[in-house]
Amino acid sequence: MVFSGILFCIGFLVTFLTTPLLARMNRKLGIVGIDAHKTNKRKIPEMCGLGVTLGLIFSAILAALFFGLEAKPILALVLCVSTAAAIGVADDLGPLSSRLKPVLTTIAAVPIVLLGAYSPYMAIPFLGTTRLTIVYPVLVIIAIPVLANSINMMNPFNGAMSGTCSMLSLAMITYLLLLGHFSEAILPAALLGSLLAFHWYNKYPAKVFSGNAGDLSIGAAIGALTIIGRIEVPMLIAMIPHITNAFYLLSSVGGLRERREMPYRPTRLLEDGKLEATEDGKAPVTLSRLILAEGPLRENEVVNIMIILTTVSSLLGLLTILFLRR
Repeated sequence: MVFSGILFCIGFLVTFLTTPLLARMNRKLGIVGIDAHKTNKRKIPEMCGLGVTLGLIFSAILAALFFGLEAKPILALVLCVSTAAAIGVADDLGPLSSRLKPVLTTIAAVPIVLLGAYSPYMAIPFLGTTRLTIVYPVLVIIAIPVLANSINMMNPFNGAMSGTCSMLSLAMITYLLLLGHFSEAILPAALLGSLLAFHWYNKYPAKVFSGNAGDLSIGAAIGALTIIGRIEVPMLIAMIPHITNAFYLLSSVGGLRERREMPYRPTRLLEDGKLEATEDGKAPVTLSRLILAEGPLRENEVVNIMIILTTVSSLLGLLTILFLRR
């Protein structure tokens, strides 16, 4: 618990200090995005989610050097997150095609498999521990890009990604502690600290955007830490809002598409600054559109509902812990 608290603080400080530096650098380089859900259409620095990546990687290296954590899973995590971040940077500057990006993201899963930073024994409620020696590495290669891109799709509004992923990180720590995996809880604590620091800048009204670089690396980090910590089932339940959002989005547009490739938007901005669901049947179905089906809301209100939904799903994940402990 002490080490977890130390790495939480380190992750928070590194991200809190580096994010403004990244924002100034990216604004100077013209790496900015339009805040589309504001009436004044402000230009916001992009790719600042790399501050979270830096906070996590720096904390992970310190954990290996000074806290006695095993080097193999930490190296796998660092390589996984760094690879996803590099792919995200290429997408932000490129951009990459909607089909190429998830294919490339599978590369981020390779270090976990090659370094053996996983256990093929998956604990499943009611079934007990199941050995998946051959299948599990394949599942890792699939899971990392799926989770990374699901997090990427859950970032339409100020603070949506950072807020929901902070809750996922907290859930991860709770699950690991309840299962007695104390050393595995140290790195998720660093991720939580980094995400909360970034959320300070990214929350409504946002001063920075995460960019694909931040979204993909954070999603890959959550996936990698889930695999390393052996909490696949409860985290799958905790991520129901993210997975549901990705499923509805992909099924409604007929496959992989980038936002820029969609002629219709799931929501539209009203003159009073509120958002409402698009009525056009050709618009993609997303979690935000479903939330707004009841009527117009402000951007921060939609984000608060997303965080509440993630909190509820995270609590449902706790129920699986009760069965896993039996």
